[in-house]
Amino acid sequence: MFAPQGPTVRELAVQALSSVERGYDLLAPKFDHTPFRTPERVLTPVSRALRELGPFGSGLDLCCGTGAGMDALRQVCRERVTGVDISAGMLSAGRTRERVTAAAPRVEWVRADARALPFGPVFDLAVSFGAFGHFLPRERPGLFAQVHSVLRPGGRFVFPIGAPARPGSAGYWTLLAFDAVMRVRNALWRPEFVMYYRTFPLAEVRAELTRTGFDVRLQALPELGHRPDGSPRCRLVVATRSS
Repeated sequence: MFAPQGPTVRELAVQALSSVERGYDLLAPKFDHTPFRTPERVLTPVSRALRELGPFGSGLDLCCGTGAGMDALRQVCRERVTGVDISAGMLSAGRTRERVTAAAPRVEWVRADARALPFGPVFDLAVSFGAFGHFLPRERPGLFAQVHSVLRPGGRFVFPIGAPARPGSAGYWTLLAFDAVMRVRNALWRPEFVMYYRTFPLAEVRAELTRTGFDVRLQALPELGHRPDGSPRCRLVVATRSS
């Protein structure tokens, strides 16, 4: 799962017993050599879809990490791209790997909690990749309200969401076991490390986005394949701020 340059088992154990913020600070120098970084096979179809929706003026990458999603935003935003993350270490690693070209939009890296964004309605596009497991279900309405508040009217909140694993499959039991271990860990150890894979169901997410004031549509990402019943393995949620 990990490249030779990735973290050791001991380093992962130390990170897992830290808070979310401290854990990612520790992981940051080696994060891009782990399977936790959003892979190109996901970024490429999402980038294609964003190009079809754009172009945009300014873009926000929510929980940007080391900036995998920032690369996608640079392709579709003309003026400014801003990455927000709670981990100073991840932001530092992102700045270090940043690719600067003459034609690129202005890039900003901001340390902030996604549940309390320090912006007004200045963005035309917000994206997020693989971060929603760090938020408990009760936090989602507030998180979505924050994104809504920093988008201009007509701005879009876009993110991929995978189909749930088929009950009884290896993937289903793997995710169930991971979430169970995390719940036990958080019951016995402080500070908590919130990271769950089964707390972001599409139906609930879509309903909460609608209640927040988004018009929501789904777009298949066919490059990521289909399930045996023909449904897509991954969809793009396109939530547009209606007012």
